Amino acid sequence: MKISPAKENILKRVRNALSQPVQLPFPNSEGNSTVFKVENEGLELKFAEEFTKLQGKFVFCTSKAELIENLRALSENKEWRNLYCQTPSVMKMLRGEELPVLNQSDMHEADAAITDCEYLIARTGTVVLSAAQPSGRVLPVYAPVHIMVAYTHQLVFDLKDAFNKLKEKYGNELPSAVSFATGPSRTADIEKTLVVGIHGPKEVYVFLVDE
Repeated sequence: MKISPAKENILKRVRNALSQPVQLPFPNSEGNSTVFKVENEGLELKFAEEFTKLQGKFVFCTSKAELIENLRALSENKEWRNLYCQTPSVMKMLRGEELPVLNQSDMHEADAAITDCEYLIARTGTVVLSAAQPSGRVLPVYAPVHIMVAYTHQLVFDLKDAFNKLKEKYGNELPSAVSFATGPSRTADIEKTLVVGIHGPKEVYVFLVDE
């Protein structure tokens, strides 16, 4: 195919420009610092504010005993009969309590799923999950209600901080999948109407335990 003189001129200019790369005008400002104000204190409040803006349900617990009591009250209020859990540390904590927790039955019978998480990102109200967790990839997405148990040491300010923590924790053996859940599943693709719970849980709870 014959190229017109005008097009050839444009391609020539592009080739010349690519052969002479231009340096960044502000090299010291590229990726070295966050553009957001870093808050080292009050991460619990910041996360709670952002998470609830996105229709997430946040519950602060001053102890594990209060966590169990709040889970029991929520379960009774919602009349849940089947709470599914695959996380050993959570199962151990709930063992012997008056909660309808299942760990061997079919997850399709679950009214809600209880899992742990990797980290909580305060700036955006985001929960970081990974395939390395006992709950795997399917459970947090499949369950109609997702309850996450987290601790204050898992709070970080921004996404970059979460990535750094993951690298410190797993080194060169990062999980096969890392996901970021920001509130319940939602979409507005259908006639621009917001629908909650379309691709995942309709309700998402975070129980944050103060250590």
